[in-house]
Amino acid sequence: MLSQQLKGNIQFLNSVSTWEEAIKESATPLLDGGSITPKYVEDMIQNVHENGPYIVIVPGIAMPHAKNEDGVVKKTGISLLKLEEAVPFPENKKVNLLFTLAAEDTSGHLDLISDLSSLLIEDDVREKLEQSNSEEEILDLLQTVE
Repeated sequence: MLSQQLKGNIQFLNSVSTWEEAIKESATPLLDGGSITPKYVEDMIQNVHENGPYIVIVPGIAMPHAKNEDGVVKKTGISLLKLEEAVPFPENKKVNLLFTLAAEDTSGHLDLISDLSSLLIEDDVREKLEQSNSEEEILDLLQTVE
């Protein structure tokens, strides 16, 4: 499921200046594809300002998301931004992989989080993700573990 959702939604960048910019960049494929509105991006950034870096789920990996209030999510989706240089989030939590989630409803949200969490708990999967240099490599990896 994740590999299908991520197809065409994976980006690679050398670096970004701030964690806010990282969230904006990571959301770009969802925004461009019509899955979310610009307000959803603002909501994800605001969540971190208000609640701290709770979206950093394991070292090096963040899962930006927000509630679908006022129709800011048009359709469920996920995107991935891989940074060569990690960007510090609040509390100096360094992140180089951002899986941005957008879910139309709570159950879709939980399904995506559950699928992603079960993958990222595996050290070898995380290491292979960090070493991947193309969308094809990442999709192949995800397909083997799904």
